[in-house]
This record gives sequence, structure tokens and C-alpha cells, in this order.
Amino acid sequence: MDEISTAAPAGGTGSRPARAGAVLATLILVAAVANLPLAVANVALPSIGQHFDASQTELNLVAIGYSLGLAASVLWLGALGDRYGRKAMLLIGVGVSLPACLVVAWAPTVGVLIAARVVGGVAAGMAFPTTLSLITALWASGPGRTRSIALWSAAGGAISALGPLVAGLLLERYWWGSVFLVTLPLIVVSFVLALLLIPAHANETSDPVDNLGGILTVVLVAALILAINFAPVPNSGAAVAGLLVVAVAALLGFAIRQRRATNPLYDLRVAARRVFWVAACAGVVVFGSLMAAMFIGQQFLQNVLGYSTIDAGLSILPAAVLMVLIAPRSAKLVDARGARFTLLTGYVFVLAGFTTMLALWDEGAPYWQVGLGYALVGTGVGFAGTPASHSLTGSVPVTRAGMASGTADLQRDLGGAIMQSILGALLTAGYASAVSGAIAASPQSAQITQSVQAQLTKSFASAADTAQQYPQYTSEIIEGARQSFVEGQRWAYLAGIAAVLAGAALVFFLFPKRAAEQRLLDGYHDRDSAPAALRRGK
Repeated sequence: MDEISTAAPAGGTGSRPARAGAVLATLILVAAVANLPLAVANVALPSIGQHFDASQTELNLVAIGYSLGLAASVLWLGALGDRYGRKAMLLIGVGVSLPACLVVAWAPTVGVLIAARVVGGVAAGMAFPTTLSLITALWASGPGRTRSIALWSAAGGAISALGPLVAGLLLERYWWGSVFLVTLPLIVVSFVLALLLIPAHANETSDPVDNLGGILTVVLVAALILAINFAPVPNSGAAVAGLLVVAVAALLGFAIRQRRATNPLYDLRVAARRVFWVAACAGVVVFGSLMAAMFIGQQFLQNVLGYSTIDAGLSILPAAVLMVLIAPRSAKLVDARGARFTLLTGYVFVLAGFTTMLALWDEGAPYWQVGLGYALVGTGVGFAGTPASHSLTGSVPVTRAGMASGTADLQRDLGGAIMQSILGALLTAGYASAVSGAIAASPQSAQITQSVQAQLTKSFASAADTAQQYPQYTSEIIEGARQSFVEGQRWAYLAGIAAVLAGAALVFFLFPKRAAEQRLLDGYHDRDSAPAALRRGK
């Protein structure tokens, strides 16, 4: 199948598909079906916590369950789409998302809610990576593909940021589960459009799929994310250690398998290309920062500042607007100055956003400080999103489009899952530590039983429920919980700043400048276009 790497887009003019605008709009709509559930849960977390009396760890799992399912399955499902048909994989994913969102909306327990979120993430793992791999397969390399990826990236980020606004509007009138029904009309419309507009086949490969490698990726990602989330839970050390052992074993097994497999799921030779792996790591931090900022920020706005759900959703609008406005300019900046310069520009803004959240977001923060933090993070993602995805797709052969698109989705979903898990774990630990310290310093500490203390340290929602049981201490409990939440989020934002600095250093020192990047990309293309025997000789 080596000759396919230079094939013209299916059903198109040689540079783009027939009805290119309608096809791109359909792919963006499918991406919306996959992206919206990532964000809408964040606004509903306080309501979910009150409804189920959930712990902070359970709320963390509700938030990242969707990302976990998507990130764990995306590489395997992307490869299956490359082999058996990208359109078919996309349609199956959109179809499965329908029952998943219904179960989430009417989940009887928080455990069912988390499990259904994971299933929904797996459905998104079928549909979402296919959108980018289809762009790569249907649009020829050049400005047209770059613009399409920029629109795809901006729309995905904006939809994630607008999700909280839609969720806030629904929560003003309906129950918490209503936010998960937002995608229902989009599912129906996108399924019909995809069925009618997307070409049946688009440069798929005939190589067999490495299913064992796929299973190992599922085990690896799931074990790692669960270990991070359970780390702050009391008396869970043995479980966390076991999960980490499983993750390490799966990682080693995956690496060995990929080196020995005739047709590896994840071609380590391609992944070792500097343009590919540095862009992948850079995207993990950038997109993870956006997800983590919305995850913590929505709880902060409602729990600490007392925002209504609709006001909390509206607060994210600066991030959504700036991502949409910046993304087309990011594409032009990539063409003019290269991916490295554009990535670093994005990192500067994300760093400024996290610094603002750390320094200014406290119990008395006015809205301009909230909006400024979101605006800076949104600007950074708008600049960095396009080069992070463009560099991945540009450095692989078209028959490996699923690998590139799967990695691009891992940037968002594994990045979101890891950053939300780490920052969420630090928020949980910091909150519990601050509450325990406040209790110890309280003149009434001797009167507080162990069971009450456990409820107060469990989560903000649990502390609010406890406050209702002791009306004479309501104001003191709520104020202490607010202060403790702010202390916990400071732990989280410090970790976020450290991650952003590490990512920026990686890009600055290891990502090639524009001319060197183009030489590398040209070399990759020549090597991938050469006959298989010649490539093996190299």
C-alpha cells in the first residue's frame, strides 16, 4: 500500500474532496458530538455532587471518565478505521454515543454515571480520531489542509468552551442529567450528513491491525489514569501501587510488541521523528491545560464565588471567542514562522493564564480577573492547537493517518485526563489538608466527631450538605470550605504552571525551527513515498 501515500483525495479535485465545505462542516459536527460531553459535565459537577453526595474523587472520575474512555481506545480504534473503513468507524461511533448519553442522563448511581461516561468516551474514540484522519486523507498536503485543520481545531476547542454555557442554561431549568442530552440532535444530524457526504473509502490500508498492541494501550492508559485519581484517597496505597505496576508492565509489553510486530499499531520509527513526538508532547500539555482550567474553574466559580450555573458557563466565553479568532491566524503564523514559533507563542499565553488563576482567583475575585484567566488560556490554545495537530499529520504517511489523528486526539484526551487527574488529585489533597488544618485550629475542634470531619474533608458539596445539618455553624462551615477550596486549587495551579514550563522548554530546545522543520518533513515524505524495499534498505 505504499503507493497510496501520494494518492489524490478520494472523490475530489486532487487537492480536496468533492463538496469540500460540506464535508468539512460534517466532520466538525461529528467532532462536536465527541467534544461536547467533555465539557458539559464540569458545570454539572456541583449539582452531581449534591445529588449523589459524591466525594471529590468521585467527581474527578465523573469529569475524566469520558476522556479516559476516549484516550484508552483512540489508538486502537483509529487503526481499525485505517484498515476497515474510516467512514464505517465514524458512523458506529456516532451511533453508539446515542444510548451512552441517555444512560448518563438518567444514571441511578454515581457508579453507573462514571461507567456510562467511559462508554461514551469509547464511542467518541471511534468517531473523533476519524475526523482528523479523514481531513488528512481527503485534503492534499498544503495550505488547504492547514486551514481545514485550523478550523477543525478551533471548532473543537470552542465547542469544549461553549459546552459549559449550554449546560448552565439547562441547569437553570432542568435536572443535572439534562446537560448530557445536548448532543442528541447533533448525533442525529451528523449521522445523516456523514452517511450522505463522507466518501465510503479514503486511502485506507490493507495491512492487518495489531490487536494485541491495541489491548495493551487500553490497559496502559486506564491503569495510569485510575492510579492518579485514587492517589489522594485515604487507605488506597495498595490499589494505587497495583495500578502503577499494571501500567508499567503494559508500557513495557507495548514497546516490545511494537518493535516485534510485522505491522505495529504504533510505528515507533515514525513516532521517533522529532517533529512528531515533540509536537505530541507539546499538545498534551496545551490541551490538557484547557481541560484542567475548565474542570477546576467551574467548581471554583460555583462553589467559591457563588456563580449560578449560567453565569459560570458565560464566564468561559472569552476562551471560546479567542480560540475561534486566533486559530485562523495561527494557521497563517505556522506558514510564515513555523510550528515552533507558533507553539511557543501559545505557551506564553497559557502560562500567563495559569499565573493569573494562581495569583488572582480567590474568594473575592471580580469577574474581570476570571475572564482574564480564561482569555489568556483560550488565546494560548488558539495559537498552539493548530501547529500541534499539523505537525503530527504532516510527519506521517497517509496510510498512518489513523496513528497521527489518534495521537492528535490523545493530545486532547490523554492530556485532559492526565492534567485533570493530577490537578484534581492535588485539589482534593489540598482541600482536605486545608479543612483538616482549619478544624484543628478551631476552638470547637473537640466537639467535631470523626464522621463529621470525614464529611467536611470529602468535598465542597459534602461540606455544604453538612452545613445544612448544623444551621448554627452554616456560615463558618461554608466560609471554611471556600477558603480550603482556594488553597487546594493553588496546589493544582502550581502543578499546572510547572507542566507548562516543562512543555515550553521541550519545544524551545528540541522542536526544529522553520527551515529545519521543512527539511525534515520533506525527508519524511520522500522516505514514505519510496518503495518498501528501498525504505528497508535505508
